Amino acid sequence: MKAFAERRGVYHFYDVLSVPWGLNMPSSLLKSCYAEGNPSTLYIKGVQFFFSFGLKEEELSLMKRAADAGYERAVYTHAMTRAIFCCDGQYFADIPRESVQRIWKLVPSVKWGWGLWHSDEFRHNRAVFVSAYVPSFYRCQCATHVERQCLCLWHIDMTKDDNMCERCFWIIEIGTFLRDFEPISIIRDTRNW
Repeated sequence: MKAFAERRGVYHFYDVLSVPWGLNMPSSLLKSCYAEGNPSTLYIKGVQFFFSFGLKEEELSLMKRAADAGYERAVYTHAMTRAIFCCDGQYFADIPRESVQRIWKLVPSVKWGWGLWHSDEFRHNRAVFVSAYVPSFYRCQCATHVERQCLCLWHIDMTKDDNMCERCFWIIEIGTFLRDFEPISIIRDTRNW
């Protein structure tokens, strides 16, 4: 079994995020997976680079590689990151609308360390989003919605029924991401992989 597990290519398909962090995964396994272009390690490194180290170009390329490999967490997080930080919503087309809820449940479920405070840029973009897009969401007549006194992100995901337009659908998704996403800091520094 050990010889089989160590064959080239096996490390590429192993989802390291399916293993609880408490099992203390060896660094050599993470390095081997990353060396094989494993999408889950590309995703982990990309998230840490962007949200912990502020290395935007590296993150976007790592996240894009993981997304191009079909790793759902990366597809979703990359699309949201591009929309929020680069004003680029083109990657939403890669996410089927009927899969969004299921994929989103995977993204915040990563408990590989501890949450960090959001960067100033993240908080600034959240404030801009709330002031620029949330009012237009509530003005749009595309679906029946619940009236809200406060234009904030706390109830945005429960304000319209399923008949909303595509624009309002993605406003809810970005709002939910800005509200619930916690950048994680892996206990190990991924720059050594």
